[in-house]
Amino acid sequence: MGKTIHPARDIALIAVFAGVTAALGIIPPIPVGPLPITAQTLGVMLAGAILGGYRGFASQLLFLALVAIGLPLLAGGRGGTGVFFGPSVGFLVGWPIVAGFMGWATYKVGAPYKLWEGIGIHLLGGIVVLYCFGIAGLMLRADMSFQKALVTNAPFLVGDTMKAVIAAVIAKGVHSAYPRLLPHRNRGAQDSFSQPEG
Repeated sequence: MGKTIHPARDIALIAVFAGVTAALGIIPPIPVGPLPITAQTLGVMLAGAILGGYRGFASQLLFLALVAIGLPLLAGGRGGTGVFFGPSVGFLVGWPIVAGFMGWATYKVGAPYKLWEGIGIHLLGGIVVLYCFGIAGLMLRADMSFQKALVTNAPFLVGDTMKAVIAAVIAKGVHSAYPRLLPHRNRGAQDSFSQPEG
């Protein structure tokens, strides 16, 4: 099937999901050691799972660009280039990567996915992949050992697991309601990078 490209719609969706991540920053963060617990990773997961790989990646890259120029969009009203030199830099850098991974994995599984598949994707991307970046950031910017950085992330597991489940449920609903929003592939067929239509 040929590609149908909708640049105006893509730009709008990218902006909307950058806004979703920003809006989730309004929820007050819970300080835990050098890192706050925030709701914004829910926006990261949703961006990838709903928009697909490149649009999800772009939405979070846009969000970080707005943060970098000084907009106080991170939880707690943080913004500016200084946040990229703090202990949470690994998580921030990981956000576009995680969103891109979510979109790719959702495409490979096929949308709408079964709920358990979606939860698995979100746990893998929102915890395993993101924590790899987060731990690296803690080791580099907070001078932690790998073991200490790993332990520092432990308090986030319960909340991030809940966000992964919530994101999987929401994304599954959106996939069913708007089947042409994502590039899709038929289960059991060879990969086909058919783009959304209409």
